[in-house]
Amino acid sequence: MSLQAVLQQRISSAQQLLQRAETLCPGVEGHQKLCGKLRAELRFLRRVEAGEVHVKESHLHSTNLTHLTAIVDSAQSLDDITALLHVFTYQDSAGRRRTLVVDVVANGGHTWVKAVGRKAEALHNIWQGRGQYGDKSIIRQAEDFLQASHQQPVHYRHPHVIFAFYNGVSSPMADRLRDMGVSVRGDIVAVNAVVIEEEEEEQQEEEEQAEDDEAVDEEEEDTSELTRVDRSTVVASLEFPAQVHVEECRRVNLDITTLITYVSSLSHGRCHFAFREHVLTEQAAQERHQQVLPQLDAFMEGKELFACRAAVHDFQVILDTLGGPGEKERAQKLLARLHVVDDQPSERTLHLTPSAKINRRSLMIFGTGDWLRAVTMTANSRFVRAASNQGVRYSVFIHQPRALTEGKEWRATPV
Repeated sequence: MSLQAVLQQRISSAQQLLQRAETLCPGVEGHQKLCGKLRAELRFLRRVEAGEVHVKESHLHSTNLTHLTAIVDSAQSLDDITALLHVFTYQDSAGRRRTLVVDVVANGGHTWVKAVGRKAEALHNIWQGRGQYGDKSIIRQAEDFLQASHQQPVHYRHPHVIFAFYNGVSSPMADRLRDMGVSVRGDIVAVNAVVIEEEEEEQQEEEEQAEDDEAVDEEEEDTSELTRVDRSTVVASLEFPAQVHVEECRRVNLDITTLITYVSSLSHGRCHFAFREHVLTEQAAQERHQQVLPQLDAFMEGKELFACRAAVHDFQVILDTLGGPGEKERAQKLLARLHVVDDQPSERTLHLTPSAKINRRSLMIFGTGDWLRAVTMTANSRFVRAASNQGVRYSVFIHQPRALTEGKEWRATPV
Protein backbone atom coordinates (compact mmCIF):
# COMPACT_ATOMS: atom_id res chain seq x y z
CA MET A 1 0.00 0.00 0.00
CA SER A 2 1.38 3.42 -0.96
CA LEU A 3 2.18 6.12 1.58
CA GLN A 4 -0.72 8.23 0.30
CA ALA A 5 -3.16 5.34 0.65
CA VAL A 6 -1.99 4.63 4.20
CA LEU A 7 -2.31 8.33 5.05
CA GLN A 8 -5.88 8.53 3.75
CA GLN A 9 -6.77 5.39 5.68
CA ARG A 10 -5.39 6.89 8.91
CA ILE A 11 -7.22 10.18 8.34
CA SER A 12 -10.49 8.34 7.76
CA SER A 13 -9.92 6.24 10.89
CA ALA A 14 -9.17 9.35 12.97
CA GLN A 15 -12.33 11.11 11.75
CA GLN A 16 -14.53 8.13 12.55
CA LEU A 17 -12.90 7.67 15.95
CA LEU A 18 -13.42 11.35 16.81
CA GLN A 19 -17.11 11.05 15.93
CA ARG A 20 -17.43 8.02 18.22
CA ALA A 21 -15.55 9.76 21.03
CA GLU A 22 -17.68 12.92 20.86
CA THR A 23 -20.84 10.93 21.61
CA LEU A 24 -19.13 8.80 24.27
CA CYS A 25 -20.21 9.64 27.86
CA PRO A 26 -20.28 13.45 27.32
CA GLY A 27 -19.70 15.47 30.46
CA VAL A 28 -17.55 12.80 32.08
CA GLU A 29 -14.18 13.96 33.38
CA GLY A 30 -11.53 13.54 30.67
CA HIS A 31 -14.00 13.40 27.77
CA GLN A 32 -12.74 16.68 26.33
CA LYS A 33 -9.13 15.59 26.91
CA LEU A 34 -9.71 12.45 24.85
CA CYS A 35 -11.41 14.39 22.05
CA GLY A 36 -8.58 16.95 22.16
CA LYS A 37 -5.97 14.22 21.65
CA LEU A 38 -7.89 12.88 18.67
CA ARG A 39 -8.20 16.35 17.12
CA ALA A 40 -4.46 16.87 17.59
CA GLU A 41 -3.79 13.54 15.87
CA LEU A 42 -6.08 14.53 13.00
CA ARG A 43 -4.34 17.92 12.64
CA PHE A 44 -0.96 16.17 12.43
CA LEU A 45 -2.21 13.83 9.70
CA ARG A 46 -3.67 16.80 7.81
CA ARG A 47 -0.26 18.52 7.94
CA VAL A 48 1.33 15.40 6.52
CA GLU A 49 -1.30 15.35 3.77
CA ALA A 50 -0.57 19.00 2.95
CA GLY A 51 3.16 18.31 2.69
CA GLU A 52 4.03 20.43 5.73
CA VAL A 53 5.48 17.42 7.57
CA HIS A 54 7.44 14.58 5.97
CA VAL A 55 7.27 11.17 7.62
CA LYS A 56 7.99 7.56 6.74
CA GLU A 57 5.17 5.06 6.26
CA SER A 58 6.23 3.24 9.44
CA HIS A 59 5.60 6.43 11.41
CA LEU A 60 2.00 6.55 10.20
CA HIS A 61 1.45 3.05 11.57
CA SER A 62 2.92 4.00 14.96
CA THR A 63 0.80 7.07 15.69
CA ASN A 64 -1.26 7.45 18.87
CA LEU A 65 -4.40 6.37 17.00
CA THR A 66 -3.94 2.73 18.00
CA HIS A 67 -3.93 3.56 21.71
CA LEU A 68 -6.76 6.09 21.39
CA THR A 69 -8.85 3.51 19.51
CA ALA A 70 -8.29 1.06 22.35
CA ILE A 71 -9.46 3.66 24.88
CA VAL A 72 -12.67 4.41 22.96
CA ASP A 73 -13.40 0.70 22.47
CA SER A 74 -12.87 0.05 26.18
CA ALA A 75 -15.12 2.92 27.26
CA GLN A 76 -17.91 1.70 24.96
CA SER A 77 -17.70 -1.77 26.53
CA LEU A 78 -18.07 -0.66 30.16
CA ASP A 79 -20.78 0.79 32.40
CA ASP A 80 -20.92 3.77 34.75
CA ILE A 81 -17.85 5.57 33.36
CA THR A 82 -16.62 8.18 35.85
CA ALA A 83 -13.42 9.37 34.15
CA LEU A 84 -11.24 9.04 31.06
CA LEU A 85 -7.46 9.54 31.04
CA HIS A 86 -7.53 10.28 34.76
CA VAL A 87 -4.21 11.05 36.46
CA PHE A 88 -3.78 9.43 39.89
CA THR A 89 -1.01 10.32 42.32
CA TYR A 90 0.61 7.64 44.47
CA GLN A 91 3.82 6.80 46.31
CA ASP A 92 6.18 4.14 45.01
CA SER A 93 7.97 1.61 47.23
CA ALA A 94 10.71 4.17 47.91
CA GLY A 95 8.18 6.77 49.07
CA ARG A 96 8.60 8.93 45.97
CA ARG A 97 5.60 10.74 44.50
CA ARG A 98 4.49 9.24 41.19
CA THR A 99 1.64 9.79 38.75
CA LEU A 100 -0.22 7.22 36.70
CA VAL A 101 -2.78 7.65 33.92
CA VAL A 102 -5.79 5.34 33.98
CA ASP A 103 -7.36 5.24 30.53
CA VAL A 104 -10.91 4.39 31.67
CA VAL A 105 -12.34 4.56 35.20
CA ALA A 106 -15.59 2.58 35.23
CA ASN A 107 -18.18 0.99 37.54
CA GLY A 108 -18.39 4.10 39.66
CA GLY A 109 -14.63 4.15 40.21
CA HIS A 110 -14.31 0.48 41.17
CA THR A 111 -12.68 -0.55 37.88
CA TRP A 112 -9.46 0.79 36.35
CA VAL A 113 -8.72 -0.08 32.73
CA LYS A 114 -5.45 0.25 30.88
CA ALA A 115 -6.09 0.00 27.15
CA VAL A 116 -3.12 -1.51 25.30
CA GLY A 117 -2.88 -1.05 21.54
CA ARG A 118 0.65 -2.37 20.91
CA LYS A 119 1.07 -5.72 19.20
CA ALA A 120 1.58 -8.87 21.23
CA GLU A 121 4.98 -9.40 19.58
CA ALA A 122 6.33 -6.04 20.75
CA LEU A 123 4.95 -6.45 24.27
CA HIS A 124 6.45 -9.93 24.58
CA ASN A 125 9.86 -8.82 23.30
CA ILE A 126 9.98 -5.94 25.78
CA TRP A 127 9.06 -8.31 28.61
CA GLN A 128 11.92 -10.61 27.63
CA GLY A 129 14.42 -7.77 27.49
CA ARG A 130 14.50 -7.50 23.70
CA GLY A 131 12.82 -4.10 23.44
CA GLN A 132 14.34 -0.66 22.95
CA TYR A 133 16.14 1.15 25.74
CA GLY A 134 13.66 2.75 28.13
CA ASP A 135 10.72 0.54 27.18
CA LYS A 136 8.73 -0.46 30.25
CA SER A 137 7.22 -3.92 30.24
CA ILE A 138 3.51 -4.52 30.78
CA ILE A 139 4.36 -6.46 33.94
CA ARG A 140 6.19 -3.44 35.37
CA GLN A 141 3.23 -1.23 34.45
CA ALA A 142 0.84 -3.67 36.12
CA GLU A 143 2.89 -3.45 39.32
CA ASP A 144 2.51 0.34 39.21
CA PHE A 145 -1.26 0.05 38.66
CA LEU A 146 -1.69 -2.33 41.58
CA GLN A 147 0.41 -0.17 43.89
CA ALA A 148 -1.54 2.95 42.93
CA SER A 149 -4.94 1.24 43.19
CA HIS A 150 -4.17 0.13 46.75
CA GLN A 151 -3.62 3.79 47.64
CA GLN A 152 -6.85 4.99 45.98
CA PRO A 153 -9.71 3.05 47.63
CA VAL A 154 -13.28 3.73 46.54
CA HIS A 155 -15.67 3.37 49.47
CA TYR A 156 -12.80 1.54 51.21
CA ARG A 157 -12.45 -1.03 48.40
CA HIS A 158 -9.42 -1.16 46.12
CA PRO A 159 -10.27 -0.64 42.42
CA HIS A 160 -10.12 -3.74 40.24
CA VAL A 161 -7.44 -3.46 37.53
CA ILE A 162 -8.09 -4.68 33.98
CA PHE A 163 -5.54 -4.64 31.14
CA ALA A 164 -7.39 -4.64 27.80
CA PHE A 165 -5.24 -5.83 24.90
CA TYR A 166 -6.48 -4.88 21.43
CA ASN A 167 -3.63 -6.48 19.48
CA GLY A 168 -3.22 -9.60 21.59
CA VAL A 169 -1.03 -10.65 24.52
CA SER A 170 1.21 -13.67 24.88
CA SER A 171 -0.01 -16.57 27.01
CA PRO A 172 2.82 -16.43 29.61
CA MET A 173 2.31 -12.66 30.05
CA ALA A 174 -1.43 -13.14 30.53
CA ASP A 175 -0.75 -15.87 33.10
CA ARG A 176 1.65 -13.61 34.98
CA LEU A 177 -0.86 -10.74 35.03
CA ARG A 178 -3.62 -12.96 36.38
CA ASP A 179 -1.27 -14.31 39.06
CA MET A 180 -0.66 -10.69 40.12
CA GLY A 181 -4.40 -10.03 40.40
CA VAL A 182 -4.86 -8.14 37.12
CA SER A 183 -7.74 -9.19 34.85
CA VAL A 184 -7.00 -9.60 31.14
CA ARG A 185 -9.24 -8.72 28.20
CA GLY A 186 -8.37 -9.60 24.59
CA ASP A 187 -6.88 -12.39 22.50
CA ILE A 188 -4.32 -14.56 24.30
CA VAL A 189 -1.85 -16.00 21.81
CA ALA A 190 0.60 -18.89 22.11
CA VAL A 191 4.40 -18.66 22.08
CA ASN A 192 7.11 -20.86 20.57
CA ALA A 193 10.68 -21.36 21.75
CA VAL A 194 13.38 -19.38 19.96
CA VAL A 195 16.57 -21.19 18.88
CA ILE A 196 19.56 -18.88 19.21
CA GLU A 197 23.30 -19.32 18.75
CA GLU A 198 25.41 -20.30 21.75
CA GLU A 199 27.47 -17.10 21.64
CA GLU A 200 24.30 -15.05 21.64
CA GLU A 201 23.18 -16.94 24.73
CA GLU A 202 26.49 -16.19 26.45
CA GLN A 203 26.25 -12.52 25.53
CA GLN A 204 22.72 -12.36 26.83
CA GLU A 205 23.75 -14.01 30.11
CA GLU A 206 26.51 -11.40 30.54
CA GLU A 207 24.04 -8.61 29.95
CA GLU A 208 21.62 -10.11 32.47
CA GLN A 209 24.38 -10.39 35.08
CA ALA A 210 25.06 -6.67 34.62
CA GLU A 211 21.50 -5.85 35.64
CA ASP A 212 20.75 -5.47 39.32
CA ASP A 213 18.53 -7.84 41.23
CA GLU A 214 15.62 -5.43 41.16
CA ALA A 215 15.56 -5.31 37.37
CA VAL A 216 15.69 -9.10 37.21
CA ASP A 217 12.78 -9.33 39.63
CA GLU A 218 10.82 -6.72 37.70
CA GLU A 219 11.14 -8.67 34.48
CA GLU A 220 10.06 -11.76 36.42
CA GLU A 221 13.24 -13.64 35.44
CA ASP A 222 11.53 -14.67 32.22
CA THR A 223 14.76 -14.59 30.17
CA SER A 224 15.61 -18.19 31.11
CA GLU A 225 13.97 -19.30 27.86
CA LEU A 226 13.40 -16.92 24.98
CA THR A 227 10.11 -17.36 23.19
CA ARG A 228 8.40 -15.81 20.21
CA VAL A 229 4.70 -15.00 19.79
CA ASP A 230 2.73 -17.34 17.54
CA ARG A 231 -0.13 -15.07 16.48
CA SER A 232 -1.74 -17.83 14.42
CA THR A 233 -2.60 -19.76 17.58
CA VAL A 234 -5.18 -17.98 19.76
CA VAL A 235 -5.41 -19.73 23.12
CA ALA A 236 -8.42 -17.74 24.36
CA SER A 237 -10.44 -14.61 23.66
CA LEU A 238 -11.56 -12.83 26.83
CA GLU A 239 -14.20 -10.11 27.06
CA PHE A 240 -14.63 -7.54 29.80
CA PRO A 241 -16.28 -8.94 32.94
CA ALA A 242 -20.06 -8.70 32.49
CA GLN A 243 -20.36 -7.07 35.91
CA VAL A 244 -17.83 -6.40 38.63
CA HIS A 245 -19.37 -7.29 41.98
CA VAL A 246 -18.50 -4.76 44.66
CA GLU A 247 -19.58 -5.23 48.25
CA GLU A 248 -21.40 -2.09 49.29
CA CYS A 249 -20.19 -0.16 52.32
CA ARG A 250 -22.81 -0.59 55.04
CA ARG A 251 -21.82 2.41 57.18
CA VAL A 252 -23.10 5.94 56.52
CA ASN A 253 -21.90 9.14 58.17
CA LEU A 254 -24.29 12.12 57.99
CA ASP A 255 -22.87 15.58 57.46
CA ILE A 256 -24.69 18.60 58.92
CA THR A 257 -25.89 19.54 55.42
CA THR A 258 -27.57 16.14 55.12
CA LEU A 259 -29.19 16.43 58.54
CA ILE A 260 -30.69 19.78 57.53
CA THR A 261 -31.76 18.55 54.10
CA TYR A 262 -33.44 15.47 55.57
CA VAL A 263 -35.74 17.46 57.90
CA SER A 264 -36.28 20.54 55.72
CA SER A 265 -39.86 21.46 54.88
CA LEU A 266 -38.73 21.76 51.26
CA SER A 267 -37.96 18.03 51.29
CA HIS A 268 -41.40 17.22 52.69
CA GLY A 269 -43.70 18.73 50.10
CA ARG A 270 -43.53 22.40 51.17
CA CYS A 271 -41.66 23.51 48.05
CA HIS A 272 -44.38 25.45 46.20
CA PHE A 273 -43.21 28.86 47.36
CA ALA A 274 -41.21 31.82 46.10
CA PHE A 275 -39.18 33.07 49.07
CA ARG A 276 -37.68 36.48 49.63
CA GLU A 277 -34.26 34.81 49.68
CA HIS A 278 -33.19 33.88 46.16
CA VAL A 279 -31.27 30.77 47.27
CA LEU A 280 -34.38 29.36 48.97
CA THR A 281 -36.53 30.01 45.90
CA GLU A 282 -33.91 28.25 43.81
CA GLN A 283 -33.85 25.24 46.14
CA ALA A 284 -37.67 25.07 46.09
CA ALA A 285 -37.60 24.99 42.27
CA GLN A 286 -34.97 22.24 42.34
CA GLU A 287 -37.13 20.23 44.74
CA ARG A 288 -40.17 20.58 42.50
CA HIS A 289 -38.06 19.30 39.62
CA GLN A 290 -36.37 16.48 41.54
CA GLN A 291 -37.19 15.35 45.07
CA VAL A 292 -34.13 14.82 47.22
CA LEU A 293 -35.62 12.80 50.10
CA PRO A 294 -36.22 9.59 48.09
CA GLN A 295 -32.54 9.64 47.07
CA LEU A 296 -31.42 9.99 50.70
CA ASP A 297 -33.77 7.28 51.96
CA ALA A 298 -32.70 4.86 49.21
CA PHE A 299 -29.02 5.32 50.05
CA MET A 300 -29.56 5.05 53.81
CA GLU A 301 -31.83 2.00 53.69
CA GLY A 302 -30.51 -1.01 55.59
CA LYS A 303 -27.31 0.70 56.70
CA GLU A 304 -25.82 1.78 60.01
CA LEU A 305 -26.22 5.54 60.43
CA PHE A 306 -23.61 7.63 62.23
CA ALA A 307 -23.03 11.29 63.01
CA CYS A 308 -20.22 12.89 64.98
CA ARG A 309 -20.84 15.24 67.91
CA ALA A 310 -19.64 18.31 65.99
CA ALA A 311 -22.29 17.73 63.31
CA VAL A 312 -25.09 17.02 65.80
CA HIS A 313 -24.22 19.98 68.05
CA ASP A 314 -24.14 22.52 65.22
CA PHE A 315 -27.26 20.99 63.67
CA GLN A 316 -29.18 21.48 66.91
CA VAL A 317 -27.95 25.08 67.21
CA ILE A 318 -29.16 25.88 63.68
CA LEU A 319 -32.41 24.01 64.31
CA ASP A 320 -33.10 25.97 67.51
CA THR A 321 -32.49 29.23 65.64
CA LEU A 322 -34.19 28.64 62.29
CA GLY A 323 -36.24 25.45 62.50
CA GLY A 324 -40.01 25.32 62.47
CA PRO A 325 -42.13 22.94 64.61
CA GLY A 326 -42.38 20.28 61.90
CA GLU A 327 -38.66 20.43 61.14
CA LYS A 328 -37.81 20.09 64.84
CA GLU A 329 -40.10 17.09 65.21
CA ARG A 330 -38.54 15.37 62.20
CA ALA A 331 -35.09 16.15 63.58
CA GLN A 332 -35.80 14.32 66.84
CA LYS A 333 -36.97 11.24 64.94
CA LEU A 334 -33.88 11.32 62.72
CA LEU A 335 -31.42 11.76 65.61
CA ALA A 336 -32.99 8.78 67.37
CA ARG A 337 -31.93 6.61 64.41
CA LEU A 338 -28.27 7.66 64.57
CA HIS A 339 -25.22 6.39 66.41
CA VAL A 340 -23.68 9.61 67.71
CA VAL A 341 -19.91 9.19 68.07
CA ASP A 342 -17.09 11.37 69.38
CA ASP A 343 -15.16 13.49 66.88
CA GLN A 344 -12.32 11.25 65.75
CA PRO A 345 -10.72 12.56 62.53
CA SER A 346 -8.55 10.12 60.58
CA GLU A 347 -4.81 10.54 60.36
CA ARG A 348 -4.83 11.75 56.77
CA THR A 349 -7.51 14.34 57.61
CA LEU A 350 -5.19 15.93 60.17
CA HIS A 351 -2.65 16.60 57.41
CA LEU A 352 -5.05 18.79 55.42
CA THR A 353 -4.22 22.49 55.35
CA PRO A 354 -7.16 24.61 56.59
CA SER A 355 -8.59 27.15 54.12
CA ALA A 356 -11.82 29.01 53.34
CA LYS A 357 -13.31 25.71 52.10
CA ILE A 358 -11.64 23.46 54.68
CA ASN A 359 -12.80 24.54 58.14
CA ARG A 360 -12.52 22.77 61.48
CA ARG A 361 -16.14 21.56 61.54
CA SER A 362 -15.80 19.89 58.13
CA LEU A 363 -12.51 18.32 59.16
CA MET A 364 -14.21 16.78 62.21
CA ILE A 365 -17.23 15.52 60.22
CA PHE A 366 -15.48 14.10 57.17
CA GLY A 367 -12.48 12.96 59.20
CA THR A 368 -14.69 10.99 61.60
CA GLY A 369 -16.50 9.38 58.68
CA ASP A 370 -13.13 8.40 57.27
CA TRP A 371 -12.06 6.97 60.63
CA LEU A 372 -15.33 4.99 60.79
CA ARG A 373 -14.72 3.72 57.22
CA ALA A 374 -18.15 5.05 56.36
CA VAL A 375 -19.51 6.85 53.31
CA THR A 376 -20.24 10.46 54.26
CA MET A 377 -23.49 11.89 52.92
CA THR A 378 -23.12 15.58 52.19
CA ALA A 379 -24.15 18.57 50.12
CA ASN A 380 -20.79 20.22 50.82
CA SER A 381 -19.12 19.47 47.50
CA ARG A 382 -16.75 22.44 47.94
CA PHE A 383 -14.99 20.72 50.84
CA VAL A 384 -14.82 17.43 48.93
CA ARG A 385 -13.13 19.13 45.95
CA ALA A 386 -10.76 21.14 48.15
CA ALA A 387 -9.65 18.04 50.05
CA SER A 388 -9.20 16.15 46.78
CA ASN A 389 -6.98 18.96 45.52
CA GLN A 390 -4.75 18.28 48.54
CA GLY A 391 -4.63 14.57 47.71
CA VAL A 392 -7.30 13.31 50.14
CA ARG A 393 -10.29 11.71 48.42
CA TYR A 394 -13.14 10.90 50.77
CA SER A 395 -15.84 8.31 50.19
CA VAL A 396 -18.93 10.45 49.78
CA PHE A 397 -22.53 10.49 48.58
CA ILE A 398 -23.22 14.01 47.32
CA HIS A 399 -26.76 15.39 47.07
CA GLN A 400 -28.45 18.75 46.51
CA PRO A 401 -28.85 20.98 49.60
CA ARG A 402 -32.12 22.03 51.20
CA ALA A 403 -32.34 24.73 53.88
CA LEU A 404 -34.70 25.06 56.84
CA THR A 405 -37.64 27.05 55.45
CA GLU A 406 -40.68 26.33 57.60
CA GLY A 407 -40.21 29.50 59.62
CA LYS A 408 -40.08 31.61 56.44
CA GLU A 409 -43.17 30.29 54.71
CA TRP A 410 -45.42 32.97 56.27
CA ARG A 411 -43.79 35.70 54.19
CA ALA A 412 -43.26 33.63 51.02
CA THR A 413 -45.49 33.72 47.93
CA PRO A 414 -47.25 30.48 46.89
CA VAL A 415 -46.50 29.32 43.34
